[in-house]
Amino acid sequence: MRTPTENPTPIAIESLDHEGRGVGRQEGKTIFVDGALTGEIVHYASYRRKPHFEQAQTTRILKASPFRVAPACRWFGICGGCSHQHLDEAAQVAAKQRVLEDCFAHIGKVTPESILPPIHGQPWGYRTRARLSVRNVPKKGGVLVGFHERRSSYVADMDSCEVLPARISALLPKLRHLVEQLSIRDRLPQIELATGESVDVLVLRVLEPPTPEDETRLKIFADTHRIQLWLQPKGPDTAHPFYPLDAPELAYSLPEFNLVMPFKPTEFTQVNHGINRMLIRRAMRLLDPRPGERIADFFCGLGNFSLPIARRGAAVLGVEGSKGLVERAGESAARNGLKHLTEFRVADLFQMTPEAYAELGHFDKLLIDPPRDGAIELVKSLPDAGAPRRIVYVSCSPATLARDAAVLVHQKGYRLVSAGVANMFPHTAHIESIALFER
Repeated sequence: MRTPTENPTPIAIESLDHEGRGVGRQEGKTIFVDGALTGEIVHYASYRRKPHFEQAQTTRILKASPFRVAPACRWFGICGGCSHQHLDEAAQVAAKQRVLEDCFAHIGKVTPESILPPIHGQPWGYRTRARLSVRNVPKKGGVLVGFHERRSSYVADMDSCEVLPARISALLPKLRHLVEQLSIRDRLPQIELATGESVDVLVLRVLEPPTPEDETRLKIFADTHRIQLWLQPKGPDTAHPFYPLDAPELAYSLPEFNLVMPFKPTEFTQVNHGINRMLIRRAMRLLDPRPGERIADFFCGLGNFSLPIARRGAAVLGVEGSKGLVERAGESAARNGLKHLTEFRVADLFQMTPEAYAELGHFDKLLIDPPRDGAIELVKSLPDAGAPRRIVYVSCSPATLARDAAVLVHQKGYRLVSAGVANMFPHTAHIESIALFER
């Protein structure tokens, strides 16, 4: 790839965009500059040019932001996992709040009546889930294990990671050595991490079965580092425990609600257990579930919000597109003594219609927690008469939240009472948010 040439004219950075890039303007073009912060003046080199915009990389900082800090990870700028380590953590949260408010204003044409205090916690070592790529690259000395390089499909040559728990970060060079010793090192493209409160699990994506010699090495590694290994020969549903088979259960707890939530390492859970607890606490405060109410939890997953709602005494219908997650939610409800207050169904919520919604019955309140695509068909299907009086919407995409908010406010008669961010992924541009709507 040709190295971009530095532009001789510096640029003043006016703001950050939703991906955390500095935004400036020069000669009628908008320039998106990786690594630049609001208020800075920088030199830059463009790596993508279009008629109306360019994407560029900071090459020199002429005037630094007072919120610029030294990145904690020496791989920052090479590894593509983090984009904000050069920005003070409190300033990261403020920038994400501004992105959320801008999306409401420009996409949804709505304004929250109040802004919720941001939710933030431990900025390092928080990531309890990760998907690590594995490549055997003889030109770089052998096996690489880590995240992709920035703007590249190559695996970053890294031997630590500051957002992973320290014990997992310390495993990265040991994993490289392990894979180098395996006969299937060219047939092992991925290692997925899932940590619980009593066990750390690594899922090896194996395109060929390990040999008996490989199995011996894997078992020694698991014993030495006190982890459990799973093997995944095909899709996520094929993942199964390999060794040890008597490892503790993979689970996270919600002590405030006296809940234990088991999960499989390939099932979706939030990557930040601490922020997840605080987000649930806020959702329950906003939703205010009470005995005698019937509440729907749409995109319920394994019941992360459903079971806390039931613990408050309301009857809950959880709806989710994944049959496996619905089964897991039902099992967790029974385990936690909440089967009598919960029901779970499989449905494609992206294909929701007013008729299908009506078949679910009346709800006093809703909790909606969709993936990045949002819940547009669901919110469009809400009835004009007898609609839930309160909706708590948890979002991982401010743009689709704002789009859906426009329908709720301008078409369905709701008020956007409050909204705020949760810094689920410190040092990244990912924005988790929560909003309250009322009729």
